[in-house]
Amino acid sequence: MPIEKALKIAYTKDLSHKEHIIFILCAFLKKDKSWIFLNPEFLIDEKKFFMLVDRFLNGEPFEYIFKQTNFYGMDFFIENGVLIPRFDSEILLEKCLEILDTYHFKHILEIGFGSGVLSIILAKLKKISLQACDINPLALNLAKKNAKHHQVLDHIDFKLCNFKKLNLNYDFIFSNPPYIKNSYPLDKWVKNEPHNALYGGKKGWEILEDIIIFARNKKCKILACEFGYDQKELLNQILNKYDFKAEFFTDYQGFDRVFIARSLEY
Repeated sequence: MPIEKALKIAYTKDLSHKEHIIFILCAFLKKDKSWIFLNPEFLIDEKKFFMLVDRFLNGEPFEYIFKQTNFYGMDFFIENGVLIPRFDSEILLEKCLEILDTYHFKHILEIGFGSGVLSIILAKLKKISLQACDINPLALNLAKKNAKHHQVLDHIDFKLCNFKKLNLNYDFIFSNPPYIKNSYPLDKWVKNEPHNALYGGKKGWEILEDIIIFARNKKCKILACEFGYDQKELLNQILNKYDFKAEFFTDYQGFDRVFIARSLEY
């Protein structure tokens, strides 16, 4: 079936997702958008294309469909069962890069590495070694695959464990932990991502508080975390309670998103 006809049929399924449907076709054909519109008579396997469109419209994120994602301009593998990296998290990465431009820490830890993107990019760009932990076995295998792809596997000590089980002290800890309230409604695409990587508890910030306490107990000098848009004031109180002085930063949409907390003892 020609591209033009296939797109018209696909649009009838849900016109509100027209741009997503075009994106799916581009990924399916491995062509860019301009090529698609310059070749309307090009014949495609419409059954496979419509199947991909239906999977997306039924709530499967297209990152899972094509098993790939992009973060900070780099390509990564992604799989069902592991949280998809968000553009909003690039502000956390940029702040971590700034910190590593200034300080040369020996013991660095990421809590909740997921697909591994943050640790991998830091190891790749800053030529550092670090440790990273997560409780998801699927994430462990995927992060190692991504680290191998970016040639930094030897620089990251991925551990499958709860961070509370770690015994070392750390100079610098960073994390994009679960911070959404258990009762918060999610759209059908996000609902297909692992809930234990999204929901932080009844209040949402419980895991963040646990990380702050852990960081203090491990004599952490600097702690960097992503958090929910409405949690700034409460987290500032918690950080002050545990002897951290924090700066807060907004994401590219203007929402409070990241804090950088320095130990008062450092």
